[in-house]
Amino acid sequence: MDGIDTAIPSAVGRCLCGAVRIELAEVRPEVEVCHCTMCLQWGGGPFMGVSAGSFDITGQDRITAHRSSEWAERAFCQACGSNLYYRFIPADHYSFCAGLFDFGDTVTMTKQIFVDEKPPFYDFAQDTPMQTATEVIAEAASAGYSFPEQADKT
Repeated sequence: MDGIDTAIPSAVGRCLCGAVRIELAEVRPEVEVCHCTMCLQWGGGPFMGVSAGSFDITGQDRITAHRSSEWAERAFCQACGSNLYYRFIPADHYSFCAGLFDFGDTVTMTKQIFVDEKPPFYDFAQDTPMQTATEVIAEAASAGYSFPEQADKT
């Protein structure tokens, strides 16, 4: 777990109106931040996500998932519009919006990605590893994933 070896046993989060409830188990105490253009358009700022060993979602009928690229979908609550999760389709990996959960001081920002797409009007004080779009795509490619839409960008 990138040097962090203590998982949070469980966490419960909700959308703004409470129609969608997400229960996480074995939560990685890490927040990864994405500055890509799609995340910025999706939420008006960077996406801050947390991952877990397993999860359960109630209120599935209130969720709309948008296929934002060949490899990803982003979901939100139909009732209040709260962003809920990003799903990396090839690995069926979910990253949940960190702001849905009250973690207190139990999680730490551990990585920032697509930093070359970050607009100049904000910065974070935390000193974290940072990866450009090219580095993120190369890392994923080395794990066996392909991104045809990104071929002309890298």
